[in-house]
Amino acid sequence: MTVYAPASAPTALIHRGQDAGYPQLADGTLGFLAGEWDVVREIADHRTGAAGSFRGRASFRPGPDSGAAADELDGHVLDFTEHGELKFGAHRGPASRSLRYYGRIDGSADVRFTDDREFYRLDLRCGSCRAVHPCRSDRYAVTVTWLSPDSFTEVWQVTGPAKDYDLTSVYTRTGRSA
Repeated sequence: MTVYAPASAPTALIHRGQDAGYPQLADGTLGFLAGEWDVVREIADHRTGAAGSFRGRASFRPGPDSGAAADELDGHVLDFTEHGELKFGAHRGPASRSLRYYGRIDGSADVRFTDDREFYRLDLRCGSCRAVHPCRSDRYAVTVTWLSPDSFTEVWQVTGPAKDYDLTSVYTRTGRSA
């Protein structure tokens, strides 16, 4: 079971003059995410002390219509793909990942793996969202925060019997500065 909740609006949002610190997402979470993004990610493995980074490009492109099989879905789908270079310890090489985002009637999105397994629910209408995804004995906790119409962050804290690492990613709309 995935647990999710809106996080409180970060102070940086309130100082930007947004109404109560919340973004104006007329097209909901999917409308905000749609498009091309540059990604910069820092990785900190607390067990080994290793550090790393990822630099690349992410895209959220329309996917096949979900048919809105569930009453809560709005029928819109974005396919997420990310490609770039991972540097971690002595490793240097290409890395990628893919997910699928299903729009919900309330403006949030169900994030799923490409095989349709549930991952977490993302709702950026309040500026920030927290979710937890249990995976066997491991716990994946994410906070996604809207920074501006052209940037957001994703912070993962992963803990478990053999894992203890943080991933901090900054997404900036391609061709724009944060």
